[in-house]
Amino acid sequence: MTDTSLAARGVALDLLRDVLRKSVPFDDAFDAHPELAALQPRDRGFVRLLVATVLRRLGQIDEMIQASLAKPGLPKAAIHDMLRLGTAQLVFLNTPAHAAVDTAVELAAARNAAPYKGLINAVLRRIGREGAEMAARQDAGRLNTPDWLWLSWRSAYGTARTRGIVEAHLHEAPLDITVKSDPEGWAERLGATLLPTGSLRRPPGGSVIELPGFDEGEWWIQDLAASLPAKLFGDLRAKRVFDLCAAPGGKTAQLVVQGAQVTAIDRSARRLERVTENLKRLRLEAEVLAADAATWEPEEPADAVLLDAPCSATGAIRRHPDILRVKTPDDIAKLARAQSRLLARSVELVKPGGTLIYCTCSIQPEEGEAQVARLLEQDRRVERWPVTADELGGLSEPINEVGEVRSLPGMLADLGGIDGFFVARLRRRLD
Repeated sequence: MTDTSLAARGVALDLLRDVLRKSVPFDDAFDAHPELAALQPRDRGFVRLLVATVLRRLGQIDEMIQASLAKPGLPKAAIHDMLRLGTAQLVFLNTPAHAAVDTAVELAAARNAAPYKGLINAVLRRIGREGAEMAARQDAGRLNTPDWLWLSWRSAYGTARTRGIVEAHLHEAPLDITVKSDPEGWAERLGATLLPTGSLRRPPGGSVIELPGFDEGEWWIQDLAASLPAKLFGDLRAKRVFDLCAAPGGKTAQLVVQGAQVTAIDRSARRLERVTENLKRLRLEAEVLAADAATWEPEEPADAVLLDAPCSATGAIRRHPDILRVKTPDDIAKLARAQSRLLARSVELVKPGGTLIYCTCSIQPEEGEAQVARLLEQDRRVERWPVTADELGGLSEPINEVGEVRSLPGMLADLGGIDGFFVARLRRRLD
């Protein structure tokens, strides 16, 4: 094994530890790792793919490891993680058996775990021989889903829909793109498929910054589901819009392109730096303000408000499989309380007759449908303004019975799927 290969796997081991035992979001751990910058781009890509695969397939991997041990009980955490990395390579990444096994054994030696080299060798060699057959017998979607999430989704959506959700999570999401103009032309230039909503879709992988039009600021990365809320305001030309909890800024860019005068607000100054950077690359202008939307006092209310509330992001597991490992039921309850405060405050920030759109990238009803139902019951100043399929390019599957958008992983499978998202459009009644 080369020094570079050893270093890459060492970084992967550290990242797995940070996510699984410290509950650090994968992207945060990845960006903060001190040795990552020294790796070549190809090795950084390998590290990301390897760790994401372990997180996505953790239930399957652990069952294979358990079945391949001579004695019951798992080894200590660091050794267990080395086995996880090796198993992911052998079964899901098509790494040659000798390479995956040898690198795992050398990693153990490099991390002061030489006494476990024999165990690692024996377990991974067995998985190399039997892993594909093991995987074929597994209930992959169920194994990789924590019990609390499986039960909550089954309660909300039924077994068949839940099956669709967890099966969708087994696959990396495609790359969706929002363009400033000329979607047909950019679809051709980018080798992308034009979706009914106007988004462009490419297969996952590859370097985004090397694609045509990136440096020129002609487009940005944004999932199909995430692009929907900003499309539902109608004509925004010369209207004042508050984009609350705006980072990383994809919806801010949409609103500006639609002609709005946008104030983008986020409580995190660090996250707002990314909004500013994205707007600069896209050659778009908006007021960017670090403030807590729950207490912020503007000089006057806006014509429209977009609240993309902080949430559990359980709708984005295809893109962020670490969510399966770092979120807990307590997180949902805490986030729901914050969402309720932000949503109530948003009503005050929109003019009578104006539009309020509330959205989250969560598929937990507590963070979506329940929030809006509670608001409508408690505040008679707002009413629901149902979304129609025509506004979604003819897509009717993600629209629920009351006219809210409720997309779920597993929907729109013929188009390549969609992230889970909730969107409610509300109108503040004229006083």
